[in-house]
Amino acid sequence: MSGALYVVSTPIGNLEDITQRALRVLADVDVVAAEDTRRSGQLLDALGIRARLVSCHDHNEGERSTQLVAQMQAGASVALISDAGTPLVSDPGFRLVRACQQAGVPVVPIPGASAVLAALAVAGLPTDRFLFEGFLPNKGSVRDDALRNILANRATSVLFEAPHRLLALLESIEAAGAGDREITLCRELTKRFETVIRDSVAGLRQRVADDPDQQRGEVVLVLAGAPPEVAGDAALIPLAKLLLAELPASRAARILAAYSGRKRQEVYEWLGRL
Repeated sequence: MSGALYVVSTPIGNLEDITQRALRVLADVDVVAAEDTRRSGQLLDALGIRARLVSCHDHNEGERSTQLVAQMQAGASVALISDAGTPLVSDPGFRLVRACQQAGVPVVPIPGASAVLAALAVAGLPTDRFLFEGFLPNKGSVRDDALRNILANRATSVLFEAPHRLLALLESIEAAGAGDREITLCRELTKRFETVIRDSVAGLRQRVADDPDQQRGEVVLVLAGAPPEVAGDAALIPLAKLLLAELPASRAARILAAYSGRKRQEVYEWLGRL
């Protein structure tokens, strides 16, 4: 294990989600670089692992990277972990990984839990393409522009949001004209109070407003992509509903595609949003 950086995924809540490989690596490396040494120390104690911890966060990553790379070049092995889940996903670590690559130090992924993938797995939305946006800018035109780009994208989008800003985000999406867009709220994933709610944006906004408990804990949102542009889609809606009342969606899509000149898959996705 000498002279390498191991990027190790840790549980996002449930300790049973740690992998056997991650346990072995964390126990064997010389140093564990952590975003929050206090929090990571509690995790390692719970896992029965004694390790030398050093901090590596947004405020010291540049300096710490230089130190850690020097140690790895001298033969030390280092594991990088974040507070929870997979490092570098809306967490520090990019500069350390780049520094290792530039210095010729091997970087080894140790995959495992990820809030992004867990949310996608339960949302029931297309995952052949998805956009991970993380946390939007807090306010202003930069936030408005980011939200506009997300709503225009046809891929499924995954967003992180602070619980106290969740309601405001849903209100912003609804105000942008996407109140009927399908969305899934994944809250406290893998933890005791795990909650998964699928609804329209407008429906979820109302449910969150009515239930303050939904404005607590770790939040991941999975938002349906922009509906495909089907030629004359407004005029097609009555016919589409008639066909769906009598036929499976796949057959209805085939008929509407032939009628409208659009691709069958595009029409099929559009039908799923009616």
